[in-house]
Amino acid sequence: MRFSQLFVNTLKDAPKDAVLKSHQYLMRGGFIQQVGSGIYNFLPLGKKLLDKVRYIIKEEMDKTGAQEILMGFVTPADLWRESGRYEKYGRELLRFVDRKDNEFVLGPTHEEVVTFIAKNGVKSYKQLPIHLYQIHTKFRDEVRPRFGLMRGREFIMKDGYSFHSSFEDLDREFDVMEQTYKKILERIGVDFKIVEADSGAIGGSGSKEFMVLAPCGEDTIVVCKNCEYGANVEIGSRALRVSPRPNELRYDKNPPKAEFARFYTPNIKSIESLSEFFKVDRFYLLKAVVKKAIRANGSFELVYGFVRGDDEIEETKLLNTINRVDSSFLSLEDAELEEMTQVGLEAGFIGPYGLGHITQSQYIYFDESLREAQGLICGANEKDYHFVGVDLDTFENLNFVDIAKAQEGDLCPKCQGELYYTKGIEVGHIFKLGTKYSHAMNAQFLDKDGKIQDLIMGCYGFGVSRILPAILEQKSDELGCVWGKEVKLFDLAIIISNVKDNTQNEFATKIYEECKARGIDVLLDDRDERFGVKMKDFELLGFSFALIVGKGLNDGRVELIKRKGLEKFELQCDENTLENLLGILGRNS
Repeated sequence: MRFSQLFVNTLKDAPKDAVLKSHQYLMRGGFIQQVGSGIYNFLPLGKKLLDKVRYIIKEEMDKTGAQEILMGFVTPADLWRESGRYEKYGRELLRFVDRKDNEFVLGPTHEEVVTFIAKNGVKSYKQLPIHLYQIHTKFRDEVRPRFGLMRGREFIMKDGYSFHSSFEDLDREFDVMEQTYKKILERIGVDFKIVEADSGAIGGSGSKEFMVLAPCGEDTIVVCKNCEYGANVEIGSRALRVSPRPNELRYDKNPPKAEFARFYTPNIKSIESLSEFFKVDRFYLLKAVVKKAIRANGSFELVYGFVRGDDEIEETKLLNTINRVDSSFLSLEDAELEEMTQVGLEAGFIGPYGLGHITQSQYIYFDESLREAQGLICGANEKDYHFVGVDLDTFENLNFVDIAKAQEGDLCPKCQGELYYTKGIEVGHIFKLGTKYSHAMNAQFLDKDGKIQDLIMGCYGFGVSRILPAILEQKSDELGCVWGKEVKLFDLAIIISNVKDNTQNEFATKIYEECKARGIDVLLDDRDERFGVKMKDFELLGFSFALIVGKGLNDGRVELIKRKGLEKFELQCDENTLENLLGILGRNS
């Protein structure tokens, strides 16, 4: 390809709404073009990169025996009603009606459609397992699209779905996909972490995310310093806490000693003021958090969670906990003061004593770290009073669950090593769906004993368009794009310093033609532009190498520059120039 024929328009300045460097570089480099809120066209260079990602994914998926299909972007709403997700998915699901008043959705994900395919195509255990995948456009009506391709409304995703006759076989395929995604990301050439994750709106049991590590990542992940443990902070766990965190210790680390008593605490409503009032570390205080669990129809229930005073409630954990009792809840919000007053509670003085009797609630939970806790201070469910000397092991039928957020400095649940936070960009997510969709949609098969069983499913997603900004957030520098190992634009850009110089033109064209003949993905920058402009475009667009054909040619020399790190190599112009050039490209790719 000659640069003079390439359809690309680079920009000196980024759009004002482009905050992340990946968004800035993709727009400035002419890789993408915005046509609406969260909707982008992929121009030739952007499409070239997408094809590189697609090729890697398809090659690795096909090696596992998975089969590629293509499902409709538009999905009948009845399939979503059948699965029970039509209302529960929320407003991100774009719904519309055709001229015949039939309801449809734009697919944000395709569990319903692929279950429909399996329902009509799989009848016997002899046909299982089977894995179907597609690389296709999706649409989610994000309330606030931002960061370019990182969080758009329309995007390209690889979504795969496997069907099994046993949970053991689902586990096997889940492990195969974990290894497959590792290979894909290694070929793309990014640093990543595999972490335990929440299944979210997709549902199911086991779930792992593939995070490209980058400071701008929207996801916080909690990672062990000693072992491979990692999890999204939404579900991250920790070893059982038995003492205050050393770096947060404010008072005596030993538990306070007091006989059980009701204590007057005038206007002491916060954990901070309670700690100061009693001169007791927050670890020994019982923090009550009241949330409002919202259903799709707008109704709600008040939910009560108790954690230690120096901990925080993790809302995703709490929501998952109550959905195991009643799966109708969509989200949690902070309870209003009036709502607590209406059920007989005094905000700032809420405690476990008589709470079930006062509220008649079935949603009262205690974090695991409170199991058998002694010497606590907690609210007395009476204005201006707390209880001291509280031992939770004297209570009956308390519901202990993991609802606290794992924090930096906590200990790893696997090896007791120290946990710390880092940031990641989610580019892949794999799930064990089980029978969630097959049971709802009557997708069944006959097992080897002739009995009817629900198909057992797995789901495997990879963000094809999202991986491009993820690469840039991790690898790019202050000058522009630096791409990955196999996801790159051109192996070599040959830059003619002065196109009016016939000697430079002839030499550059000769190398260009020889590289093409050897299968090198090469670009000849033959534009009648200043040399500085060409170099700026090389740095911005991120071609892997640039061969500078300039004044040094008069002395029998050309210069090769590697985009990553701008490392320079000098080449002699002789009969071995091409071989030396290809040798450097091969060693440094």
